[in-house]
Amino acid sequence: MPKEIERKFLVKGDSWRQLAQGSVYRQGYISTQKEATVRVRIANNQGYLTIKGKSEKYTRSEFEYEIPVADAQEMLDTLCDRPLIEKLRYKVEFGSLVWEIDEFDGANKGLIIAEVELSDEHQQFELPDWIGEEVSDDPRYFNSNLAKFPFAEW
Repeated sequence: MPKEIERKFLVKGDSWRQLAQGSVYRQGYISTQKEATVRVRIANNQGYLTIKGKSEKYTRSEFEYEIPVADAQEMLDTLCDRPLIEKLRYKVEFGSLVWEIDEFDGANKGLIIAEVELSDEHQQFELPDWIGEEVSDDPRYFNSNLAKFPFAEW
């Protein structure tokens, strides 16, 4: 079963911006139950359907499938809860890992989160100087919750 092991952090400063270019992501949620979420995403002119299981510490099951972009657009327009998640995603290599930095727009404008995927929950890694407070255990920062309770309303 495919697993995602991920840690999330707030981002401080702007030094990371010179390290990568952002790609536009639009995503929405068809279902956001405690046991599983179903997400539709368009990124780099490609559609994706993703099903994620319940988080246990930093780990959860994840199944992601490419779908036609026209299908993804139709799902975003007609099936997904509002507001949609709009963001620029930057990928920055640091050490042996790739950090994904999400700069949110729309209802979550002003929020910047960095995520790093690990091979196991106990993997040791170095933090770049632009990493701030860890928010891995704070469910407010899950994208599925940002779609229900946007950052602008906190």
